[in-house]
Amino acid sequence: MTTDQITYLVFGIVLLIAVIIDLGLVSKTSTEITIKKALIQTAFWVSLAFAFFGFLWFYERTNVAIEYISAYLMEWSLSIDNIFVFILIFTFFRIRKDHVARALMIGIMMAIVFRIIFISIGVALVENFHWILYLFGAFLVYTGIKIFTVKHDDGFDPGNNPVYKFLNRFFPIIHHDVSGKLTVRKDGKRFYTNMFVVVVLLATTDIVFALDSIPAVFAISQNKLVIYTSNIFAVLGLRSLFFLLKGAVNKFDYLQQGIAIVLIFIGGKMLAEYFGIKVPVYISLIVIVVCLVGSVIYSIQMDNDREEKK
Repeated sequence: MTTDQITYLVFGIVLLIAVIIDLGLVSKTSTEITIKKALIQTAFWVSLAFAFFGFLWFYERTNVAIEYISAYLMEWSLSIDNIFVFILIFTFFRIRKDHVARALMIGIMMAIVFRIIFISIGVALVENFHWILYLFGAFLVYTGIKIFTVKHDDGFDPGNNPVYKFLNRFFPIIHHDVSGKLTVRKDGKRFYTNMFVVVVLLATTDIVFALDSIPAVFAISQNKLVIYTSNIFAVLGLRSLFFLLKGAVNKFDYLQQGIAIVLIFIGGKMLAEYFGIKVPVYISLIVIVVCLVGSVIYSIQMDNDREEKK
């Protein structure tokens, strides 16, 4: 077996065991996850992601390990924007708190499948049409500028979502949460519930975010191992991160500006390669960490200042 094949095997085994522990044994699908449990699960997934970084550092190459952790941090930070939208979806459809964990679990599993498909398509396109990387770079710069100037409140309205309108038009839907069920039978006819709608919206919403995040990962690395593993680790940690941050997302008002600067930087980095300018991967890592940590600290400071003025 090659080094990459052994790494994929280790990743698959560790991930399978981790999913069984987190989704099967630690989390009950019909109960509300407390802040304490969410903190433990978030620490579990983050620790696992960094442990894999350590494995790559010693078993693969240092450069691959740095690319992986840079991509993971990028994906993990972008997932906070996912969480903001997820909160709007659950609030709009009035899903009971003890059913949220199950909806997230199903939605995230679907999101992983879609991401693997999109990444595979992206890899094939880049391998056959290398110039598409420059389109990715331009798209990231445009997206970064847009994210920097757009407010959270302007971004998503579940009631006007095209997927929601499509489901309403072509599926018989009962517009309430029926004990967390996806479908129910009524008068001999099968109906879909709000829980079903929410699961579909979670998966499709992640697809929209993936259109930003996957090109961003390609800007950091074209190594398939790095792209697949960083994405899957970040998405699997999304559920626990949701419960950890759902009451504090608004305290990170300036995080999106930090993410925007990172997207502009890595998009510019990708475009610079056209002119033969190659930015070392450790520079990308430093920029990602500085921008994300700096935006979080600034957000917390501004939130504290607002509280003191009240």
